[in-house]
This record gives sequence, structure tokens and C-alpha cells, in this order.
Amino acid sequence: MTVEEIKATYNMRDIVERYGFQPNRAGFIQCPFHQGDRQASLKVYEHNFHCHACGADGDIFSFVQMMDDVDFKTAFQTLGGEYQKPTFSSRLSVYQAQKRREMHQKERQRQEARKWLNNILISVYRGYMERSEPLSDVWCDCYNALQYQLYIQAKINGLEARW
Repeated sequence: MTVEEIKATYNMRDIVERYGFQPNRAGFIQCPFHQGDRQASLKVYEHNFHCHACGADGDIFSFVQMMDDVDFKTAFQTLGGEYQKPTFSSRLSVYQAQKRREMHQKERQRQEARKWLNNILISVYRGYMERSEPLSDVWCDCYNALQYQLYIQAKINGLEARW
């Protein structure tokens, strides 16, 4: 089983009960990670836990790691996970996914730069239009340029919606 399959199979309450704890109606148990609790302080949620006294929190894997004092791999295997040695194709797919994320990040940065420059041009053309006489050559040129920049801005915003 993979990590996602294990998380879909077990919820936090199942794991807590596996260690002999019985959550009360509110979902609290005595925290096993610190001493001196008079009242239950560890809240058991559906997919994770949090102790309001000592601050311990995490998911089902963290709970098993902390209870058994083991690493993630051992906790993963304890919960039924099967470790598979990475193959070349799996490493390649991870590398390709990383490159795609980097490419998308660079494209977003380019889009932000275009948007910033476009907003500056729009404000410049509006400023020239305000200072020039309506329907003069300068005003008409700025009006046309402003319309073009507004069109570009709409295209940029349309591209952002696709990401």
C-alpha cells in the first residue's frame, strides 16, 4: 500500500484505539507524550491529532513514530505499507514533474512582469490623454494605444485563469 492508500484505509481514531486509548465523546485522550495530565489534552481529529498541553501533533504516521520511537519507514511498514525501491522511470517522472513546476513558476513570473509593465503603460497613456486636448492627434494616439494595452491586459488575465 502507498501512503495515500494507508491514509484512506485508517483514520486517526483507528490508530489511537490500536494503542489502547479510548477517545471520549469530544475526541480527547490522555496524552501519551507528556506526564502530569489531570484531564485529557490530546484531541483526536479524523486525519490528525494535536495535544493542547505539550503541542505534539501530526498524522497517523507521526503518531506511530512517536509511540514506537521509530523512523517513518518503520511506521509506514507497521501500518501495512510496502516499500518499493525507486526505479529509473520513477526517478525520471519526479525529475520531469519538478522541471514542469519550475517552468510554470518562471512563466508565472513572466506573466507578472508583463502585467506590471502593462499597468504602467496604461497609466502613462491615461495621463497623456488627461493632459491633451480631446480628439487631438496626441489624444487619439494615446486612446488607440490605451485600447491595445487594455486588450493585452484582458489576454494576460485570460491566460492566468487557465493556470
